[in-house]
Amino acid sequence: MELTAGNPLRKPSTVIQPRKRLFELDLNEIWSYRELLYFLVWRDVLVRYKQTVIGISWAVLQPLLTMAIFAIIFGKLANIPSDGKPYPVFAFAALLPWNYFSQALSRSGTSLVGERNLITKIYFPRLLIPLAASVSPVVDLFFSFLVMVALMMWYGIIPTLGLLILPLFIVLALLTALAVGLWASALNVKYRDVGHTIPFLVQAWMYASPIAYPVSMIPEKWRLLYSLNPMVGVIEGFRWSMLGSERPDFLIIVVSSAVMTVMLIAGLLYFKRMEQDFADII
Repeated sequence: MELTAGNPLRKPSTVIQPRKRLFELDLNEIWSYRELLYFLVWRDVLVRYKQTVIGISWAVLQPLLTMAIFAIIFGKLANIPSDGKPYPVFAFAALLPWNYFSQALSRSGTSLVGERNLITKIYFPRLLIPLAASVSPVVDLFFSFLVMVALMMWYGIIPTLGLLILPLFIVLALLTALAVGLWASALNVKYRDVGHTIPFLVQAWMYASPIAYPVSMIPEKWRLLYSLNPMVGVIEGFRWSMLGSERPDFLIIVVSSAVMTVMLIAGLLYFKRMEQDFADII
């Protein structure tokens, strides 16, 4: 029996068409597929620690070992100042957002190519893939934060009310990773060598961020230019909210956040522009 427009047995259908307007992001569609986002995040967490010897402990050992190396080389040998705080705590407070950012960027930058089988078989908002890759390292950040609390107790550092603002800086770190990851993932579909440049980008970016050294070491005339690095504001915000250190230059945080916002909007627009060709190119 042929189903017609007036036939009550006719099943609803969905027509999928590429978007033609530049600013038609349709972010409401992401909310409609929120269960898929949850599944992708949970799957990434399980796969990351499946068949590992020490499991989630990797989330703790990596920043701890890096902090120990920084404390010996930069804290003891180079005598880098730490804004009046014990250098191990000073460095670990910066490694928390940085390790999250580096993992989120590395995963999201290659996420589309890694999910090629899923992309070519079914339709869903492709933005979910780099978004899930950016969200999943939050689990590692949580366990590392517990170590940070233990270090603060060891050194007798009492948290201040600034700790209440910490979730804001976590969101800024997530959005920064997503902004760069959108560009990297979309470009990596067309140019596969982009995936090979991400580790170098992360390494260079680390030394361009105030992790092993404080922002106060940067000459004042260059600080505004230095704050164009969006991770500068995130790291300074983490240190201030957790360690109760001297109030940071909020102009640096504002400039870094503004740069992140521009990068995110531009990344979303570029990603949506390239989205319709992902299945054909990948």
